[in-house]
Amino acid sequence: MRKAWEGVIEMPVGGRSVKPRNTGLTMVIDKGMGIHRLEDLIHTAGEYIDSIKLAFGTSAFNDEEFLKKKNAMITFANIDVMPGGTFLEVAVWYRVLDEYLARAKELGFSAIEISDGTIEMDLSTRIEAIKKALDMGFKVITEVGKKDPKEILPISLVHKLIREDMKNGASKVIIEAREAGKGVGIFDQEGKTRHDEVDNIIAGVDDVNCLIWEAPIKNQQQELIIRWGPNVNMGNIPPDEILALEALRRGIRGDTLKRAYLADKNS
Repeated sequence: MRKAWEGVIEMPVGGRSVKPRNTGLTMVIDKGMGIHRLEDLIHTAGEYIDSIKLAFGTSAFNDEEFLKKKNAMITFANIDVMPGGTFLEVAVWYRVLDEYLARAKELGFSAIEISDGTIEMDLSTRIEAIKKALDMGFKVITEVGKKDPKEILPISLVHKLIREDMKNGASKVIIEAREAGKGVGIFDQEGKTRHDEVDNIIAGVDDVNCLIWEAPIKNQQQELIIRWGPNVNMGNIPPDEILALEALRRGIRGDTLKRAYLADKNS
């Protein structure tokens, strides 16, 4: 379908990947969208969304038929949908992982997030969860990092978990920053990027494209795009910010437009 300004305005930043893609992923955080809002989101921005995460355990409060309908709408739009990793942690804690995965399949989820942001999970349990989810046909996305800023993982363990997760079949590994994007992971208490922490993480990663950076705030998204270009993977993007993020990626928002303008002017 022809875009409204096609043939008149060319995107200042080219090379943006299109779906289905393995780079430039946008993961949306959903904290309780209803059917009508979801329908509007898919209609206006569905082609720019790669996955939707029903945050933490919010899907536990949905009626079964409602959740099946919601998940079917998402997957029909060629978007993956997964319950939050915190909910899986509850399943592991309660020793009902098999039942959890079976119910997720019944409910129409296409992906599973595996994390240990709150509970303790040894490596063998983590690997088992990945393999069981893969065996059931889910796409697996893992997460590394703790939600409590006082529980900082040693960088050597971060590197080990990323390598092990990818080796065992995870499609991507999320770098924890919570839905607020402040005081956790690569962001300080004000939400500013800790570039030294980013450098520490990527120093032990063969391909930065295996990572999804949780970045719910605009300045965080901008810095990641400036560093790695329009096809950096980002997660925990609020539903109302999808087109704004896409504009940032393609240079039609002031911050990235200026860089593209100055680069062209000085070329």
